[in-house]
Amino acid sequence: MRKLSILLVLLLPLLASAQHHLTSPDGHNEIIVSRQGNEFIYSVSHDGKAIVSESRLGLNLDNYTWERALARNYPQYDCWMNGYTVDSVSTSEHRATITNLWGEQAVVPDNYNAATLHLSKHDGSNYRMDIEVRAYDEGIAFRYFLPEHPQAVFHKVTADLTEYTFAPSTKVWAAEWAQAPYELKLVDDVTCPIERAVTIELPNDLYCALADADVDDWCLEKNVASQTKRGTLTTTMYSPVDIVTYYATPWKVIITAESYAQLLEHRYIIDNLNPPCEIPDAADWVKPGTIMRCTTLSTEAALRNIDFCAQHHIPYMLFDWKWYEPSTSHDGDATKVIPQIDMPKVVAYGREHGVGIWLYVNQHALQKQMRQLFPLLHEWGIVGVKSGFVQYASHRWAVWLHDMVRYAAENHLMVNIHDEYRPSGFSRTYPNLLTQEGIRGNEEFPDATHNTVLPFTRMINGPADYTICYYDQRLKNTHGHQLAASLIYYSPLITLFWYDKPEEANDEPELSWFDNLKTTWDETRVLDGAPGSHIVIARRSGEEWYVAAMTNTEARTVTIPTDILEDGKQYTVTIYNDDPTVKTSTKISVKTVTIKAGKAISLKLQPNGGSALHFIKR
Repeated sequence: MRKLSILLVLLLPLLASAQHHLTSPDGHNEIIVSRQGNEFIYSVSHDGKAIVSESRLGLNLDNYTWERALARNYPQYDCWMNGYTVDSVSTSEHRATITNLWGEQAVVPDNYNAATLHLSKHDGSNYRMDIEVRAYDEGIAFRYFLPEHPQAVFHKVTADLTEYTFAPSTKVWAAEWAQAPYELKLVDDVTCPIERAVTIELPNDLYCALADADVDDWCLEKNVASQTKRGTLTTTMYSPVDIVTYYATPWKVIITAESYAQLLEHRYIIDNLNPPCEIPDAADWVKPGTIMRCTTLSTEAALRNIDFCAQHHIPYMLFDWKWYEPSTSHDGDATKVIPQIDMPKVVAYGREHGVGIWLYVNQHALQKQMRQLFPLLHEWGIVGVKSGFVQYASHRWAVWLHDMVRYAAENHLMVNIHDEYRPSGFSRTYPNLLTQEGIRGNEEFPDATHNTVLPFTRMINGPADYTICYYDQRLKNTHGHQLAASLIYYSPLITLFWYDKPEEANDEPELSWFDNLKTTWDETRVLDGAPGSHIVIARRSGEEWYVAAMTNTEARTVTIPTDILEDGKQYTVTIYNDDPTVKTSTKISVKTVTIKAGKAISLKLQPNGGSALHFIKR
């Protein structure tokens, strides 16, 4: 026993000061974790080139009230991480694939090497903490785990100490709120907290994105430049988080890439880091598709909308706000429909024509009536709920919002969350959450340059409801740009014709693109692009490929490689492109050609323009 004690005395300082290295399965990504003084430090590299330089790890907690309530007189520290030492390190490896119910890829790899640093305080407090680290081929992930406290002391997290230090001249794509425009800034110029995912352009020709995963029991976090350490982003918490151990924080994700295109392709590790699906029968009733809003709240308008949806293979129609009144007040009653709408008639007519009905419900009614309302909506035959202006940022409201999605699942209701909420992979666990807004989309009519930034920034988070318009005169971009947007902005529920009415359509030939558009995919490839410039993306459903190209405010020529197609096979390609000579108000040409795999296609994009292509194997 004396020999074991001596061994531990000798071993603990070595563990505390050692550098702990973890490398991805392909050997490209590495994270190093060590203790330096009272701080735990990490760094991330790709092929030996720095992604994140030495940066701080950890949390700050204030358990004083609970310690005293339980008559525990534990030592107090300036920072809660002080006093921790590394007791041991365990390692493992994981090699698997994940088959998605729906997504941008039907099957994705899930390969990583893992290490857990087991920490404790040797001061009689019985406080322990694990730092769990994973090295993926696509990036790095880590989180903090708090084992069960033997005296049942409740924990109050007051600060996330995680920092990200970058080389000088590193640039950040910054948006101060979820639906904000983006600016490209130096790290030290990020003086207001910015939304995650944060896309980073490094001076060594590498790229990364800072994101989160598995956040349903946490609060909103953002990043802001450190006031004391140059080139460093610190982490802000919207609110404290009260927890009962044992407890794991959300994953911090650092996606790594050698190009902007690869960065977007690697985003699926966010989904992988969430728990598997918890809805046993999800495949039976969670059905992705397109949706159109009925902009006039009346039975007659709804029936016309349903006819249009059926004609154009749109499986869902939405009644947006004001189908109950008042819709933005606690005095509203979402169990009572305004007299202008005969809801049973509309639902029945929709069912006859293969069109399911969704309803908008505001925060006020959800907070007051959700337990009564969701079973009632299911009884009415409603298939989905679009939640509006919901609270989501504090710990309390984040838990409430994710519980809303769970309760919707119990009542076989799909969900679309508006307005500021951004995803972090919860849809893997609850796939009835088809999409969410959290994007500066067509409600704000952004310009084309903004739209080329979005794929490499906001879309790293996951699905986004861009609310695509087509006929509205306020559009700043071409109709080819709008066609392309419906493919580029991935969403299992795609809103089409947001401000439009059926009578504004004139059977334009290009509507066949929307008619045939899928919303979930077997394979996705980002072929080219950079934020603020352009993007070319390809998605496959079965043996059909859909390709879209989008430019900023400048004209450009893009080349569509066809090595994605099956070698040696011929394909019929329908090309939708802007053409000012076409005699329709939308100015879209529709051409069909036959090509063989391997022959590239060159497209001229107008300023603010775009193009869409549909490949069908012959």
